[in-house]
Amino acid sequence: MGRRGLAIIAAGLLAFVASGCTSQKTGSGGQPADGGRIKVGLVTKTDSNPYFVALRDSAKAEAGKAGAELIALAGKFDGDNEGQVAAIENLVQQGAKTIMITPSNSTGVLGAIKNARDRGVLVIALDTETDPKQAVDATFASDNTEAGRMQGTYVKAALGSKAPKVIMLDGTPGSTVSEQRHNGFLQGVGLKDGDAAIVGVEATNGEQNKAQTATENLLQRDATLTAVYTLNEPAARGAYVALQAKGIATQVVIGSIDGSCQGVKDVKEGKVVATVMQFPKKMAAQGVQAAVEFGKSGKKPSGFVNTGVTVITDKPVSGLRSQDTSWGLQNCWG
Repeated sequence: MGRRGLAIIAAGLLAFVASGCTSQKTGSGGQPADGGRIKVGLVTKTDSNPYFVALRDSAKAEAGKAGAELIALAGKFDGDNEGQVAAIENLVQQGAKTIMITPSNSTGVLGAIKNARDRGVLVIALDTETDPKQAVDATFASDNTEAGRMQGTYVKAALGSKAPKVIMLDGTPGSTVSEQRHNGFLQGVGLKDGDAAIVGVEATNGEQNKAQTATENLLQRDATLTAVYTLNEPAARGAYVALQAKGIATQVVIGSIDGSCQGVKDVKEGKVVATVMQFPKKMAAQGVQAAVEFGKSGKKPSGFVNTGVTVITDKPVSGLRSQDTSWGLQNCWG
């Protein structure tokens, strides 16, 4: 075949490839000024927690609506700082214009975040604040101190005349979410760290098995507790299993935070007295919207955007607004 024939074929192939790229765009809304498709990166703590799966799926759906490309990565486990750092570096290399991250540790990924921002990447924290907050451009999250306070306020009211005697199942050491919820709970229930009413405090990484083991160990120290604070619903389920095995599940008030459909069912079934629902789907959707706007116009979001929390219970208490489990099952995770 002559050079002219090869040139014609090559031109045809180039046109075919170009038309193929165009057909992959789901809409013009997600196109930046240069006409390319906006790349948005997402780094979650782990893919094993349903909460972060829901957040990721919401981000994917919102990116699809906007015609943007979402690249989702995750740590291997909650607390995998090295995995999250590698994910941020990977996304920068892939050309992500925005990176959204749920940091496993409030300080563990700051270096990678700074490097990304120095290269012009917009960085948004979802669900979990960094320390300092200004390490990212903006944060879309719940007020976790308020969520903890709501749990503590409800638990105190549910105990009635009983004095609080509490075990506390925290999350990952160094996490702002864990610290804020812990401190908020103490404010709500009317206790301080070190009080004799606190039987013990254990880090569970928000995992059911670790929470069950921690509860079993703390019960050996003192089985006369009246309440359990839990960072999240997997931890609450672990506590319930341990209490049930001990035969005292009906005597102990368990509170929680998250608002998954399973968590709401646990409230409906009486395993947990109340859970404080968050809205991770809203966090993710608003984060993607901000990323697309940045890709198109260069406008950056800033500060803390509070996506709200709601107490879910079938036994409302005076002075604390709540929704019942029927509402919760229709709106779990927003």
